[in-house]
Amino acid sequence: MKREELTQVQAAGLLGLSYRQSQRVWRRYQAQGDAGLVPRLRGRPGGRRKPPAMRAQVLGWYADERSADFGPTLMAEPLGRAGLVVDHETLRRWWLATGQRTVRRRRQKHRQWRERKPCLGAMVPLDGSPHDGFEGRRAPCVLMVMVDDATGRRWAQFFEEETTRASDDVFEGWVLGHGMPRSLYGDRDSLYRCEGLGSVADPLAGQEPQTQFGRAMEKLEVELILANSPQAKGRVERMNGVLQDRRVKEMRLAGINDLESANRFLAETYLPAFNRKFNVEAASSADVHRAGPRDLDEVLSWEEERVVQGDWTVACGGQGYQLDRQHEALSLVRRKVIVRTLRNGRVQLVYRCGKLKWRARPGRPLRVKAKPAKVRRVALPPAANHLWRQFGMGVGRKYWRGVKASGRAERLGLQDSGRPPLRSGLPASRNPSRGKSATNNNQKRGHSLVS
Repeated sequence: MKREELTQVQAAGLLGLSYRQSQRVWRRYQAQGDAGLVPRLRGRPGGRRKPPAMRAQVLGWYADERSADFGPTLMAEPLGRAGLVVDHETLRRWWLATGQRTVRRRRQKHRQWRERKPCLGAMVPLDGSPHDGFEGRRAPCVLMVMVDDATGRRWAQFFEEETTRASDDVFEGWVLGHGMPRSLYGDRDSLYRCEGLGSVADPLAGQEPQTQFGRAMEKLEVELILANSPQAKGRVERMNGVLQDRRVKEMRLAGINDLESANRFLAETYLPAFNRKFNVEAASSADVHRAGPRDLDEVLSWEEERVVQGDWTVACGGQGYQLDRQHEALSLVRRKVIVRTLRNGRVQLVYRCGKLKWRARPGRPLRVKAKPAKVRRVALPPAANHLWRQFGMGVGRKYWRGVKASGRAERLGLQDSGRPPLRSGLPASRNPSRGKSATNNNQKRGHSLVS
């Protein structure tokens, strides 16, 4: 326009402005030059900017030691409940501007993404997460987590350790709440994969050795899939990371310090709200969960195979069981029965899916091997006519001390000095610093054993 190569209408079309706006821009350029083209809102606060007082109040939450480690996404939730509605990205920018937070860039490794299962209950990953979830208010514990692969629905419980009992309890909680899943996706922990060789009969029967949890899953017809790496079950692993961050801080705000209160808080308050917020919609609306069996408590137990002895007793775990007389028709002697220990401590004896009646047998006395008495040998001195004594042997230390003393005296060529003998039996030595007269004087003053 300045060089009159374009009309004002053509310039407005190239700038994407209306004709009237292009006129105003042209007048500002003629009056102010290049400065007239700078937008008037540059450097001025936006109309949607949060008040500075609100920003200071929000950042003041990080001064509280209870919420000092909250991330921006998690911090936005309690702020919203307090009436301070701030987007998590805005909160992140404010936090970065204070210099209290830095961006960490992690080294990435290529992984193959696995598509979610289409139906609810098709596969449920299971994993234990040891962590100090109470932040020192009690001893560290383990959080057993189950996550549905299709929807991300979660179930979790606290336990002291990751054991077979803990796996059974958390699985029972899932079955009671949702039903029996088709498969479980776990790691290669010794709870799910048997590390022993098993018995000789297992390879002959075409079976692999199983853990107690694996045996229960096979009986319930739940496929147990073992992952080869933590990244293979990344959804439950990432969920552990999320829970270790969000759950710990929510429990801190709720003032929970014991295991029982923590499990009640998870089941009644935390997990229902967490699932409503983060569940995703499955590709199919079908729910493939199956109804749990009536004897679920008997399946999720500890079973050992034992042989019935000739006196119709069974021994297992240091305890004896006497079978009842009414089972005489079964001819159970030398047959194998199952000793089943339930999680509540009750014991069942099972033979061909039938429960046997028994009574506790009193414990047998322990067999203690008597140790032979130690014979104390007394060393007697040799007799008087012993061959050793004829050659001067076996006569004791006193004799040999005298022999050694006389030998030393002969080697040194010592003579009697007229002094009393020493305690060792040697004669007193002559003082070489004195002359002959001194020696004679000493002899006169002293006495001699010979005289």
